[in-house]
Amino acid sequence: MIEEFEVSGPDTGPYGIVSGPDGALWFTQVHAAKIGRFAAGEVREFELAPDTDPTVITVGPDGALWFTEYKGHKIGRITVDGSLTEFELPTTDAQPYGIAAGADGALWFTEINLDRIGRITPDGEITEFPLPVAGAFPSHITAGPDNGLWFALNQANAIGRIDIGGDVTIHPLPTEAAAPVGITDGGDGGLWFVEIMAGQVGRIAVDGHVDEFPLPNKECRPHAIVADDRGNLWFTEWGANKIGRITLAGKIDEYDLPTPNSEPHGITIGPDGAAWAALENGKLARISE
Repeated sequence: MIEEFEVSGPDTGPYGIVSGPDGALWFTQVHAAKIGRFAAGEVREFELAPDTDPTVITVGPDGALWFTEYKGHKIGRITVDGSLTEFELPTTDAQPYGIAAGADGALWFTEINLDRIGRITPDGEITEFPLPVAGAFPSHITAGPDNGLWFALNQANAIGRIDIGGDVTIHPLPTEAAAPVGITDGGDGGLWFVEIMAGQVGRIAVDGHVDEFPLPNKECRPHAIVADDRGNLWFTEWGANKIGRITLAGKIDEYDLPTPNSEPHGITIGPDGAAWAALENGKLARISE
């Protein structure tokens, strides 16, 4: 069953979403330059500077929400009571995108325009690590079961790993022009990711072995992916206006969103155990089995 909740105007662009430590859903509004909070049917909004394009949001080790500002070239931090801090990146035009908490107590993020992985401590100290491939377009990033940070290299057609010391390993994908975007720890010892151009879901083991699972519609444009605690991976299909689910065994189900052209992007497991997706049409969608 899918329910939709209007949380902002149609042009604000809910994009990234995460379940916060306060039992609320926190989401970015990429077009409106705002951070939103949704709980018990009520919405609060926190304004950023115009044209900063907040994108991906995650929970930090300090209990605050951390997010990337794609056009603002900053990393943002907002507490559950709405106190905002922003950290400028040392290199201009970095275009930070994905962000995730690491096992070392820092936040790790991708810099799309510079082919770098960044690290920021809770007090704002930033380090940048160049990738050994140009034009890679690093997108989403996640902490792995091996204490490394794993990330999708959209244009390099690969999955990368960086350890907390900054050493990078690149794993090319078997499918040409797959263009991976979203990636998450599957809870089964592997990392699961989606291939936006190939229309597939992939799994990479920590030793680099890759399995791929074609989706029913190659043009569905899977974007983000998250694991629940029941052996399911949930992902958005913005090209097909659907939410997909794949089990650890590879069984695939798809669910149509009620509103046409919703453009689902970010997805998370909510405090209620259901999957929640951010829709660029100004809504959040709740998907329950």
